[in-house]
Amino acid sequence: MTEREGRIYYEDDKIRIRDMKQSDAGILTREEIAQGWDSHIEKLEMRLCHQAEGKAAALVAEYEGKPAGYIHVYPDSRWGAFAGLGYPEIVDFAVLEKYRGRGIGNRLMDAAEEIAAEYADMVYLGVGLHSGYGSAQRLYVRRGYMPDGSGVWYGESVCEPYADCRNDDDLNLYFSKKLR
Repeated sequence: MTEREGRIYYEDDKIRIRDMKQSDAGILTREEIAQGWDSHIEKLEMRLCHQAEGKAAALVAEYEGKPAGYIHVYPDSRWGAFAGLGYPEIVDFAVLEKYRGRGIGNRLMDAAEEIAAEYADMVYLGVGLHSGYGSAQRLYVRRGYMPDGSGVWYGESVCEPYADCRNDDDLNLYFSKKLR
């Protein structure tokens, strides 16, 4: 059985942004593991289920026909600094290391922000604080995202001042951006 193509959000001679397909999940997970990331296919499969249920948009970037990155948009997110307030959240944004520096991340963000703008005038996201998130942190600032002012989060709650926490993927700072 052939997978459906879905919506195309952007396309030029090298980059294509489209709806994620089931086959992308395995390819991207294997590529992330190969570059040393702690990756699990269940995360992308969950995002695909949320897309099928109409809860999220799951996008993939292709570079010269090969999956190179992904991003997800939840129109009315139920977690994070703006949970339940009707603002879209961008989650799980990644570009494989071998494809970085080619404009893929900006194209993914453009598409995610266009989707978010269909639902609200603001979008938000959480970004990890360890050095592995450095390029994403810089990208968000360049694109006009500002810290929301709630402080550092660990998991699903604000990390209280002077509390112990781990500098892992659950330690985040939330940013927001006005879209119009």
